[in-house]
Amino acid sequence: MNTSKIILLGLVGLIVIVFFWGCNGYNGLISADQSVKKVWSNVETNYQRRTDLYSSVIKTIEGSANFEKSTLKEVLEARSKATQMQVNINDPASLEAYQKAQANLQGSFSRLMAVAENYPNLKTTDAFRDFQTQIEGTENRINVARQDYNKAIEDFNLRVKRFPSVILARLFGYNEKPYYKADEGAEK
Repeated sequence: MNTSKIILLGLVGLIVIVFFWGCNGYNGLISADQSVKKVWSNVETNYQRRTDLYSSVIKTIEGSANFEKSTLKEVLEARSKATQMQVNINDPASLEAYQKAQANLQGSFSRLMAVAENYPNLKTTDAFRDFQTQIEGTENRINVARQDYNKAIEDFNLRVKRFPSVILARLFGYNEKPYYKADEGAEK
C-alpha cells in the first residue's frame, strides 16, 4: 500500500469515528434535555394536583364556615397567579418567579388553614380531614418531584459542561439549566 492510501484510510476512519462520536454525543444531549422536560412536567403535575386540592377544600371551607373573607380572597388570588404563570425551565428568572408564586400560594393557604382550625364544625367534616391527608401526600410528591428535577438538571448540566460534549452542546445551543431552589428563608 502506498502512503496516500494509508492517509486516506486514516482520514476516512477518523471521520467515521468523529461522526459516530458526534451522533452519540448529540443524541445524549437530546435524551438529557427530554429527561429534564419530562421531570419538570412531573413537578407541574404535582403542583396542579395541589391546586386542585386547594380548590376543593376552599369550597368545603366556604360551605362550612363563616370566617375571614380577606384570608380566603388572598388564597384565591394566590391560586390564580400560581396557575396562570407560564414557566420557561431554561430561564432562571422565569423559574424563580414560578417558585415564588407557588410559595405565595402555599403561604396564603397555610394562613387560611390556621383560620379554619378555629371552626370546630369544619375540622370534623370528612372532606376537610380527607383534604389534610391528601395535601400532606401531595406536598411529599412535590418535594420528590423537585428532587427528581434537580437530579435531571444535574445530569444535563454535567453533560453540557464536560469535555468533549461541551463542544457539541455549544455547537447546538445547549446551555446549563437552572436548578429548582429552596424557598427564601427555608434555611432558617
